[in-house]
Parts: sequence; structure tokens; C-alpha cells
Amino acid sequence: MKIATYNVNGINARLPRLTEWLDEQKPDVVCLQELKGDGDRLPVKAIEEAGYGAIWLGQKGFNGVAILARDAELKEHQRGLPGDDEDEQSRYIEAEIGDLIVASIYLPNGNPQPGPKFDYKLAWMERLLARAETLFATERPIVLAGDYNVIPTDNDVHSPAAMEDDALTQPESRAAFRRLAAMGWTDAIRARFPNARIWTYWDYQAGAWQRDAGLRIDHLMLSPVAADRLLDAGVDKEYRGREKASDHTPVWIELAEG
Repeated sequence: MKIATYNVNGINARLPRLTEWLDEQKPDVVCLQELKGDGDRLPVKAIEEAGYGAIWLGQKGFNGVAILARDAELKEHQRGLPGDDEDEQSRYIEAEIGDLIVASIYLPNGNPQPGPKFDYKLAWMERLLARAETLFATERPIVLAGDYNVIPTDNDVHSPAAMEDDALTQPESRAAFRRLAAMGWTDAIRARFPNARIWTYWDYQAGAWQRDAGLRIDHLMLSPVAADRLLDAGVDKEYRGREKASDHTPVWIELAEG
């Protein structure tokens, strides 16, 4: 089973690139982030015509997450991240596909920091850790996939110095991500490529793509049962270079059937 995460940076603006990638790579399950749409602004028909069912948690103008599945039944498992009934931002959705639980995550950016946006990011990460602990206790195959807006280490960014004041590299952000790993979740890309400098995002500014000045913020974190099934992982880098592409590129894993 091939499972991917893809921050599309506006699903309608990137729909030709998304459907092109779906047709060429044929992932079984896809976690999307930053849909920037809701209601009739979501391209439900186009996704169905591409061969995928979907569950959506949209939001007008920004945020928004979805999970797509090909030739498999999707059962919504959790809509929104528990822990704050006043949080109206659409950043988390979970589904069951067979024995697998998959979450699509769009973690807050947190800039500028310090400030209320960074405080919200850290509070959101605490809620994510609590949800991850609950899921972990089920001892099921689980994939927490998405745009985490965390650069885990200096090896995950082209220039640590350029990002030292960014919310994505702050000690508090990195510490929360390490706590997820310490709980027992496996970073799939690092399991496959322990020391490689691999990027999943290139800014539109300053020729970042042309200079390969990227960073790694899109992660697939695997529960122990899912990690035991890991066959391969990778980044579909070339799709970042196509016309009107997202600033992120798809990241994927292959799991053996249970």
C-alpha cells in the first residue's frame, strides 16, 4: 500500500498538478493539506473522476485537510483535533482504511515568533501529542502524515543560519517533535534515509527551487505496527519543478499488507 502526504497550497489552483500526480503515481491513500476551500469550492467531482473517494475538512480561504483513497472504503475516524472546542481552524482529520488509521495533519506555522501565533502552534502540538498517545495505545497500524511545519534538525534545512529565528526551527518546536518520536513513532523518511539531506518544500522566493535551497517539513510518522510493515519511502521531488506547482512536493511510503 502506497500512502502519501501532499500540501497542495490551494487545491483548485493546483488541481491539474494534483490529478496529474495521482494518475502518474497512483498512490492508494493521500493526505492533503492547505486546501484553501470549503463547500462547493472543493473539487469533489474531479477527485472522484481521478478514481478516489475522499473525506474533507475544508475552510474558506485557508487551511483545510483531506484524505483520499483509491479502491478502498474510507471511514471517518476523527474530525478535528480534540482538546480545544473553540479552535475553528481546519487542520486535522483521521480515517480508517481497512485495519489502518491515517491522519492528515496541517500543523500551524507559528510565525512570527514570539507571539500569539507561536503560542497557538505549541498548544496545538500539545494536543497532537495527546491524540498521538491515545492512538498509540491502540497498538494498531497508524500513519500520522502531513505538513508538520517543523524542521526536526539542522540536517533538514539547506541553511540553518537562515532559519534560526523561524518558528519551524525553535527549540520548543523541535522538542515537541522529538517527544513524538520518543513516544515510539518512526519518522519514515529518516528510517529509509538516516543522514541524507532531503527537502520537501522550496519557497517561491529568491530562486529557492533553482538553488535547491529547501527544507524538510512534511513527515509521515508511523506507529510500531506500521513501521514494521515499512517497505520503502521517498519524495517525488520532480513535481515541485512543474508549471504552477505547489511549493511542497509529495512524500510517500509503501507498507506491506497486514
